[in-house]
Amino acid sequence: MRLRTIVLLVILALGILATPLAADAQQAGKVSRVGVLLPRGPVPVPALEPFRQGLRDLGHVEGKNIAIEYRYAEGKFERLPDLAAELVRLKVDLIVAGATPPALAAQKATTSIPIVIVGVGDPVESGLVSSLARPGGNITGLSWFAGVEEMGGKRLQLLKEAVPTAARVAVMWDPANPAEELWFKQLQPSARALGLVRK
Repeated sequence: MRLRTIVLLVILALGILATPLAADAQQAGKVSRVGVLLPRGPVPVPALEPFRQGLRDLGHVEGKNIAIEYRYAEGKFERLPDLAAELVRLKVDLIVAGATPPALAAQKATTSIPIVIVGVGDPVESGLVSSLARPGGNITGLSWFAGVEEMGGKRLQLLKEAVPTAARVAVMWDPANPAEELWFKQLQPSARALGLVRK
């Protein structure tokens, strides 16, 4: 998922909780603290501006009535549990988790701080929520999961139409990311139907 998409989804996710944060901020000048947990390196400053503008549009000004604690795993997923625990120790009011591994780390770190997931795979299959209709717990947010199998199947179909002689397709994925593993498994029926699986 591209950085701009993640930033826009985070703004939308924060909008979900804008009313509670605004109410907290009005209580005796309280500064709301938002933790942002991401799997890769720091977000470039220009990419953060739409995020900050979205917050300002909701009445949240960084350094005035909201503080944002960014934590980056820099591609080292094994760091995520410690980073999530650090956000919990900071007593953030909300954790925004971008992608499935950060969401799972945040889920293990707290059952009381609201977690907004952004750009995760199947939240039910990965154990983040009980069901889409009734997620339960402290997790809400957005998933790119809907239609993944159909989209992946359609992409394979288009590839087969473009290269009719194709007999196999290689897929690169990160086995440390549960969402990518799930996506890979969901491609299998379409790949078999199109004759693109090694026999």
